[in-house]
Amino acid sequence: MAASSAGSERAGSVAFARRRPWRSLRFSLLAALPALYLVAVGGGCSSTPRPSNSRDWSPDQAVLATADFKRDRVEVHNIRNCTYLTADDYVVDHYDKTFDLDNLETVDFVMVPFKGAPALAHTLLSFGFAGGDYLAVSVEVRKERGETYSVVGGLLQQFEIMYVVADERDVVRLRTDYRNDDVYVYRARATPKQVRALFVDVMKRVNELAKKPEFYDTLTNNCTTNIARHINSLAPDRVPTDPRILLPGYSDRLAYDLGLLDTNLPFEQAKKQARVASADSRAATAGDFSRAIRR
Repeated sequence: MAASSAGSERAGSVAFARRRPWRSLRFSLLAALPALYLVAVGGGCSSTPRPSNSRDWSPDQAVLATADFKRDRVEVHNIRNCTYLTADDYVVDHYDKTFDLDNLETVDFVMVPFKGAPALAHTLLSFGFAGGDYLAVSVEVRKERGETYSVVGGLLQQFEIMYVVADERDVVRLRTDYRNDDVYVYRARATPKQVRALFVDVMKRVNELAKKPEFYDTLTNNCTTNIARHINSLAPDRVPTDPRILLPGYSDRLAYDLGLLDTNLPFEQAKKQARVASADSRAATAGDFSRAIRR
């Protein structure tokens, strides 16, 4: 990824940190997390559970994506493209598509804060290709049919982890139009060469999880830690240890402070501009959805 932002931006971030009460909140939460983790693990069963790709999965997460690389092209299998009737009622569909790696141009960082808990959020990536194609990758808890997520369950190895590779309309519209979540789409500061390296690294992990499942972990193996790990695998220590990785509701500010996002605007203005309005999403036709949400 590109170099850090200018000194004036760093100075601004220090002032921001002094003004924001979430700093004391986040460190209080961090202090409690190790104890919670030990209690959760200590309260688990004595037998060692094993992750599996063979369970009665929720229909929207039943199929894993894979990627076949052939020189400068990659065929991605099982790209999810659900049609939603409500947040919980949907028609599942998947398709395969071949992408030219030379056409990779951009990557966007997408953040979805949790309602009522702004310190927490879901994060994902969306890769942009020449011609207007976008492919989203969302690291998620892989739920069994009828299962619901819990923080403690994530500490007790009750969930597997999966990479949902999806049509951007699927993962964004689900959240803006049906869950009524706030969604923020930030353009990352990266060259096409860096975007390509990141995409290849992400797709390799997609293939790894299809062959060897892993447990989700609330603290160490979640959506945001995986994104940070991908970046650091290409540029070691580019994303340092920071409480905002464990409190991903502030991860956009962290990425901004590190110069991973476009810093041409002050952060608060950039965040306002990054917010996706439901009206934009609903008004977009199938062909211009990605363009419409980035107006």
